[in-house]
Parts: sequence; C-alpha cells; structure tokens
Amino acid sequence: MKIAILGASGNMGERVFSLLLQEDYIEQIRVLAFEEKPTKTIVKANKKYKSKIEVIPGSIIDKEVVKKVLEGTSYVINMAAAIPPQSDKHPLMAVNANEIGPKVLAEVIEEMKEQPKLIHISTMGLYGDRNYKHPWAMVGDPLLISPFDTYTATKMRGEFTILESNIDNWVVIRQTAMLYKKLMSKNVSDGLMFHTSYNSPLEWATASDSAILMRNIIRKDRDGELSQKNFWRHIFNLAGGEKNRVTGYETLDVGFKIIGATIYDFFEPNYNTIRNFHGVWFSDGDELEKLFHYQNDNLFDFWDNILKTHKYFALAKLMPKKWLKAMIIKPLLKDDNAPYYWYNHKNEAFMLAYFNGSKEFEKISPKWEDFNLTALGKDENGNPLDYDKLRKTPTYLDHGFDIFKSRDEIDQKDLENVAKAHGGKLISKDFKKGDIFSKVEWENSDGERFIASPHTVLYGGHWWNVSYKENAWDFDRLAKSDKIYAQIWYDHHSKDENRYYYYDDKFVAHYKEN
Repeated sequence: MKIAILGASGNMGERVFSLLLQEDYIEQIRVLAFEEKPTKTIVKANKKYKSKIEVIPGSIIDKEVVKKVLEGTSYVINMAAAIPPQSDKHPLMAVNANEIGPKVLAEVIEEMKEQPKLIHISTMGLYGDRNYKHPWAMVGDPLLISPFDTYTATKMRGEFTILESNIDNWVVIRQTAMLYKKLMSKNVSDGLMFHTSYNSPLEWATASDSAILMRNIIRKDRDGELSQKNFWRHIFNLAGGEKNRVTGYETLDVGFKIIGATIYDFFEPNYNTIRNFHGVWFSDGDELEKLFHYQNDNLFDFWDNILKTHKYFALAKLMPKKWLKAMIIKPLLKDDNAPYYWYNHKNEAFMLAYFNGSKEFEKISPKWEDFNLTALGKDENGNPLDYDKLRKTPTYLDHGFDIFKSRDEIDQKDLENVAKAHGGKLISKDFKKGDIFSKVEWENSDGERFIASPHTVLYGGHWWNVSYKENAWDFDRLAKSDKIYAQIWYDHHSKDENRYYYYDDKFVAHYKEN
C-alpha cells in the first residue's frame, strides 16, 4: 500500500507521517515537499524508514506535481494548510494552500482511473465565534466565519470544493484547537495569542492523538470496517473530549502554570479580543472516538510533559514575573497582529470586528476583578452562571430540520424548510427522498442561485453568501433575514450593527455601513 501525505511538515502532519511509517503494511509514503528545510528535518528524524519515503518537491497548486504525488496511492491525507499567524501575515499563502490547493487536488483525483480515498482535514474555525449562550457545535451548524479571518474563509471554500467534488470516497474532518510541542515558542513570537477571547469555549486535542486517529482510520479501512454508510462521504468533528473542554481564559492560565505563574501575572483583561475569535465545544465529538478510540491526552498532562521535556521552563520559575511580563508579553502588544497595535494605528475595521469599535475597547478595565469570566461562573453582565453544568450539558441549534433524522428519510420538505429558515428557497422540485448527494439548486436571500448537494447544506452547514466568492463578510445584514444565522450571530453582535467587512485586492482591511 502507498499513501500520500500533503502537509507532512506541519504540526499535525509531522506526527501523522512518523506514526504511519511504523505500519508494516504501508510500503511507501509519498510526501509533497512545499518547504524543503522542514521536510528534510522530518525525513532525517525518521531515517530508520528512509527506504519507505519518497519526497516530491513542489506546490499543491501545481497539478502536475500533485499527479506525481498521488500516482498509485490508496489514500491521500490532505493536511496542507496555511494557518494563523502565517495566514494573517501572508493571506495569499492561505488562498493557495487552503482554497486553490483542494480544488487542484479534487481535479487530480477525479481524473484518476483508480481513485485514492481522500482524508481532508478542515477546521472547527468554520463555526466562528461562540460564547456561553451557544458554546456547543455539531456538524450541520451554520458556518459563520469570523470577519478578516482569511484562514477560515479559505478553508471554508476549500472544504466546499471537496464536498461538491466527484471523488468517490472522501471524508472531511474538522480539526479542533490543537496542542503541539512547539506551541509555547510559537505563541511568544506574534500577537496571535491576543486573539484568544477569554470567554470563548475551546476543546483541545493533541497532535499525537490526531495522528493516532489518522493511523486508526487507515487500519480499520484496510480491514474492511469502514464504508460510505458509517464513514466515507461524511463530515466529522475531531474533538478532545470532556477533559479538554475549557475556555480561552483557562487555556492561558494552565499554560502559565508550568512556570509557576497564572494568567494574572502576565495578561490584563484588555489585552485580548472580546469577540470575532473561533472556538466551540462539540456535542457530536464522540462520534470519531467511538469509531477509532484515539482520545488519550488532556490539556493538563500536555503542559506537564512540556515542562518535563523542556527544562528551561523550570528556570523561568526562578525569574521575577514582572520582568518576564515586561520582556516577553508586553513587546508583543506592539506586534501588528495584536489588538493594541490596531488601536494605536487606528485600524477601526479590525477594532469594530473584534471589539465593536475603539470606544468599546477603551471601556475594558485592566483590572481582573472588573472582568466577568465564564469559567468563574459569571455571564457577560456579572450574573451567576453554572459553568460546570454548561460544560457538561450539550445544547443544540435549530437547523431548520431534524438533524437526528435518518439520512435515508430526508425529503423535499426538509430541504424547503432549511432554505426558508435561511431566508431563501429551494428551486429544484424533483428531489428524491434520501438522495442527499444529488445536485440541487437553491436560492439565497439575495436572489442568488447556487448548486449544492443537500448533504453539503444540511450536514455541512454551508449556505452560499459573499464569503464564498471573495474575502468579504456580510453577516450583520444576512442575519436579519436568516433565522439559522441569527441564532449565533446575535450572541455577540447587536441587531443594530450593520457593517460589511472586506479586504481589498491588497488585503487591506475595510468596512462600510450597509
């Protein structure tokens, strides 16, 4: 068996690559090497298996290169992606890796006489920003990508391409927030850490567990245990489980404990965004776990292991916390990816997206006692909140149809109801009951018609809007007529907000009032 891996040098890809090399039934792993240096590093680290490795240099947007990588393979795992902060600073890389790449990949597989099975890694970022009002998400929830988040916009468009492709066997796995060994060092080199809203729900998984999942998928399919009934042509959320279900505040606080500190020693409430992030807990996060039993790690043990394997963190315990804050954290406030930078440089488009404007940002007290934290049992107004119950009791959105209904029972009325809930309508009149992968014509609230399978809309949460065509976000307006969007959007936006956010052709942020 031959396997192709795209994105082998990434945080998850490196672990998947190393783990699959150890499988005796895999005779060769073919790697697409976009970046030569990190690819050489992972190959060198696995020199014991050098005879099983074939490295092909090139880009995922080069069709001829992709053909070479996929030729004769049984599976292709696509983890190639440009993620934040790379996608923030170099948005065209995100367009190529996350959007154009999947399109080229789909074209190559569609043209192959014997198609490999595709495991496409997407992201939970598609669900957008959540808070305590609706912290839980599941496959089929609306995709409300955060304004100016090029990463999620391009990943959404790339995922849509895969779902609507003519590939025989694919699976889309939406990866959750991921813990990896270089997480700490990467997060003290950029202002990205200040994007993490303290009250955002986050469900973590480690790169190691994610790799185990990939290995177990290949093993079970090789043994004939997977089919289109239970796995292929489905969308799943890759989750970490209850032990990894926290908020942004807890995530940062736990991380600092390895140096004998807390979040209070390094951060202030007005350092971080209050909305426009992306994070959820998963009400259907056990589906992959039931199939593949991959959830082993937890957030707390992860940081303990980081401390054991990186002894220099122990030295930080001996240093004054005020000095560390002044030397490491405060300089990052001046990074062009940090909220303080946006505020000081009058980037009002970003300030509106992340804070509802500079004036609202100015109102945030620097004192923790003045800031209401979900994890400490307070809602946004300071009222009591049962956080433990919130974290353990899944809640569900109204999808416009019964999300738990058997797929074989989906009928014309279900499609019509979903379209109506979105403020649009179903144009096709001849849908055959249960034929959820057929091509169907829809019309959105703006009168635009589009083609998408019922599976993509009902079970993928996709609904055509301006974000599918360009880097623009119009959810303030759309939510006014879209009941499915409104459930989430108004959890952190007021109904009188009416802004259209967009990037120009040079990726400069703008907004206008509708």
